[in-house]
Amino acid sequence: MNQFLPSDPPPPRRPVQYAEQHESEEERQFRKVFQQLAGDDMEVSPSELMNILNKIVCRHGDLKTDGFSMESCRSMVAVMDSDSTGKLGFHEFKYLWNSIKKWQGVYKQYDADRSGTIGASELPGAFQAAGFPLNDQLYQMIIRRYSDEDGNMDFDNYIGCLVRLDAMCRAFQTLDKDKNGTIKVDIKEEDNGLPVHIKGGTVDVLLYRFTMAITLGGGCMLF
Repeated sequence: MNQFLPSDPPPPRRPVQYAEQHESEEERQFRKVFQQLAGDDMEVSPSELMNILNKIVCRHGDLKTDGFSMESCRSMVAVMDSDSTGKLGFHEFKYLWNSIKKWQGVYKQYDADRSGTIGASELPGAFQAAGFPLNDQLYQMIIRRYSDEDGNMDFDNYIGCLVRLDAMCRAFQTLDKDKNGTIKVDIKEEDNGLPVHIKGGTVDVLLYRFTMAITLGGGCMLF
């Protein structure tokens, strides 16, 4: 299996004055936009993220979507929130924003019939181009979880799925100390009395189990 290629994770949070002194002009401009979006607390909550994303997709008639739900945005914040504040700081939001922009381009590229959705036959290429070459078992599970009854995936489900995959791959790479594609972990998550065990194995097996744990466990990953 090919190596996953998620982007570099967001850097640790630093004081605003330090950040401003060491930022490029592009980052300063993005910070100004972030200040307008985030408000006085300089963090983006799930409800704020939902409003931001839905305003953006409304401007793109070529993206079929039911809109980003609160549940979806809570999940995205949960997996991107590296400092456990329940909100996204500047670098966390910038990482998510840049990822969504990149994935939006991939989504449009692989919507070959311009239907506004990605069909089941288009999904493998769309996921691989986004940096996630998965096996057929994972594709089938993802289609059942994120696509409609015809196997078509709309934009918000595509993004929500990729955000989770990105978080899982970054977590896997952190645990893969010797970079050989396997890790040894023993994870137990209790959710409504349902135990979820994840043990070491190959990257395919572990990603499948990670995905199952997230699907069954309400979006939480414990490491």
